[in-house]
Parts: sequence; structure tokens; C-alpha cells
Amino acid sequence: MNIDNSWKAGSRISLRVGIVAICIGLILGILAGFQPLVLCLAVAAVILVVCFFTYFEQTVLGLLILRSSLDIFSAQQVPAAFAIGLDGLTILYVVLMLLLGRRIITDKFFWFFAAWVAIQGFWPILTAIGGLELENAFLGDSIREWVRIFSWLMVYLIISQLKGRLHPEQIANTLFFALIIPLFAATLQLTLPPYLLPGFLQTISGSVFEAGSRINGTLGHPNTFTTFLILFIGLTYWKVSQTKRPLFWYLLLIVETFFLVSTKALVGLPMLVVLLMALTVTRLNFKSFVGVVVLFGLFVAIFTSTEFGQEKLATVFETPLLNPNITINDAILTSWYDGNSFNWRLAQWTFLLQEWKLAPFLGYGLGLTTYLGPIGAYAHNDYIRVLVEEGLIGLFFFLVFYVFQFIHLLKLFLSSTNSSKKRFCLVLISLFFSALTGMITENIWSHTTFFFYWWTLLSIARWDWGEFSRGNSLHASY
Repeated sequence: MNIDNSWKAGSRISLRVGIVAICIGLILGILAGFQPLVLCLAVAAVILVVCFFTYFEQTVLGLLILRSSLDIFSAQQVPAAFAIGLDGLTILYVVLMLLLGRRIITDKFFWFFAAWVAIQGFWPILTAIGGLELENAFLGDSIREWVRIFSWLMVYLIISQLKGRLHPEQIANTLFFALIIPLFAATLQLTLPPYLLPGFLQTISGSVFEAGSRINGTLGHPNTFTTFLILFIGLTYWKVSQTKRPLFWYLLLIVETFFLVSTKALVGLPMLVVLLMALTVTRLNFKSFVGVVVLFGLFVAIFTSTEFGQEKLATVFETPLLNPNITINDAILTSWYDGNSFNWRLAQWTFLLQEWKLAPFLGYGLGLTTYLGPIGAYAHNDYIRVLVEEGLIGLFFFLVFYVFQFIHLLKLFLSSTNSSKKRFCLVLISLFFSALTGMITENIWSHTTFFFYWWTLLSIARWDWGEFSRGNSLHASY
């Protein structure tokens, strides 16, 4: 009787498996006939999930490296799909670990970060119920912006799961591979005319690859490439400070500085100045002073030797900042035709602040700045952007978030006994102030790739760099 029941139960299971297999086969057949691209993405997703749980460490590191090469596919929504896929994998991993009764590695900062991301979710909700000035027709943009921010939290969380599996320095060193494709693309932009580039690059990137123009590597915009390079200049400086034979890293610093100048983004100058000043403030010795002077002098010399650099610096003297004969009203009027990016920014900030006065406390909604004012563009000032989008309440939480980050980094720096970790934390603090400086005139908050790596670095900064235990491998578990 038991054997008969077991046979019947096995038959029912086999029948269900067969039905599921038939359904999957039908779906794949339909996709292959009508949407082959979707089929390819589905197959790729399955392969990624298998790799994620079979070769966890290698897959996570591979995704880290891959992220710097995706922005040129923004028109095809590849970066967005990447972020959603990473979110899904991280959530799936957490759920599976909880079901298996295993520990999810978190820390106090993660929970603070999660609380702040949750608070940001109130603005899309307010947009959905019509509680803000703009209509709920803009809800899609607001949700996309929140999902982008949520993805940073998932990056922090999934990197935290590597604790005990990989040494933090191994992860930091691996990030340098993310430079290869962007720098290769930037080299093509500097040296080859568009008609000599591979056809798919011309199709995907349009006018991005224009020899002799501002370069952006694979980051989509020169300013985005600038913050990416600033981050890696900081990391390279850290490698120089702890390596007995730093020749390679000095050469990499020169290469990164050359490409930083080639972006022709003036925001790179103050960001680099703040970065170098912060890096040397605790190490005021002759060697570090000379290194900073040489690196900064190299940047200024190359930048001012170009016609574009000379013109860019000259425009500073045609603004109210350095010319008392020009009023803000004059700058706003002339910004429509003089091509002066500084005056354009003054005009944009003025228009956005006028809009903010109509919704001072809650703003207009997350990610909706481009729908405001006569210019209809990004704020080019992240503090004004937050003020306009989330009002005084949102700006308060934004500033608290950054103050807490600084306190967190400062505590890590002061409590570190490992010299390599201490220098690493100093680099992060320097990058922190560099980014805050760039936020005054740029849309740093929209530079997703920069924050993808920033949260990776912040995640490993809290680990104990003095000990390393491999722990149990997921490969053995699955």
C-alpha cells in the first residue's frame, strides 16, 4: 500500500514537472519566434543566477568590473536593467539565506542607510497620491529615481556578504580592472576619427566618439567620467602610499590625470584640489607635499596649455563671481546666448529657487527637477536639486545623511590600527569632501557609476583588515 501511494505521489510530481517544463518550453518558443532579444536576456539572466549562487565571489567581482562599461548603452536601458537585476539577485540571496537559517552580514551604517532610503520613498508615494505640486503623471520618473538610490543600498549589502570570503584589499585591487574599458574607449575618442571606429560603437554611441572633442570613456558624459577618474586617482594614491615599488602606480596616476584633463571638465579642478589637500592634511611631510604639487601642477599645465582650457578659465572672469561690473541679472540675461556655462548655472539656480518658493517644505518630487523652470535641465547643484525636489524637509535628511557618513568615516579612521586601512579611510574622507565640492556646480548625485563604487569602498572600510577567514564557500553549499 505504501509503495502504491509512493508511486502515485511520484507520478503526480512527475506530471507537475512535465507541465512546468512544457509551459517553459512554450514560452521560450514564443520568445524565440517573436522577441529573440528577450529570449537572449532571459537565458542570460538564468546563467547569471546560476553563476551568482555557484561562484558567488567571482560573480560579484565581475559585476563590479562590468558596471563601468555600461553607460554607453543607456539608450538601450542596459544600466537600468543591470541595477534591477542586481537588486533582484541581492534580494533573492537574502531570502534564500534566511530560509536556510544563515546569517546576513550587516552593520549599523547599513541600517541607517536603509532608513534613509526608506524615507526617500515617501516622495514617490506623495507624488502617487497627488500630495505634491506636480501631477502623478510624473510618478514613473520619481519611482525610477528611488529605485536608483535603492540599488546603492543593495550594492552596500551584497558587498558586505563578501566579508570573511575575500580580503578588503583584494576587492579594492580588483576595482582597478574597471578602468580598462573606459580608458580604452577614451583613447579611441582621442585618437581615432568616428569613421574608423567599429560600426556598433558608432551606432550605439552616436556622437560620443568624436576625436579631439571632450572625452567620456564609457561613462556617457565628460563630467561623469571626471568623477569616475577622481575616485580612481584617490585609490591610486592609496596604492602609492603603501607599495614599496610604486613606479607602476605613479605611472597610472599620470595616465589618470591626463585623461582627467582631456575630459575638459572644469569641475575636475576644484575636486582634485580638495582631494589632494585632504589627502595630505594629516601627512605634512616633504615627500607628500612634493607629490601633491607635482600632480596638481601637471593637471594645471596640461589644462591651461589647451585652447579649450584657456577659454574655459577666461569665462570665469565674465561672471559676477570675479567681475564686479556684472550683476546676477546681467549674467542671467546673457546666459541665453553667450555660451558661458557659469552664467548658465547662475540662471538655472535662480529659476529653480523661484520654483522652490512655491513648494518650500516638500518640494516637487524625487527626480523631477528637469520638469521645472524655463530651461528644463538638471540643477547642476545637488543641494539646490534636493531643495527643489524634496523641500526643506528633504534637504534636512540629505544633510543628516552626509553628516552621518562623515562621522562614520572619521570614526573608522581614528579607530584603525592597521596602517593600510587607516590610509584607505583617509582616501575615502578625501573623496567625500571632493564629491561635496563637486556637488556645488555639478550633478554628482546623478553619477550612478561613481556611487556604485563609492558604496563598495564604504562597505569594505568597516571590515577588520588585520584578519581574514575564508569561511564556508557557497560553491560547497550549493
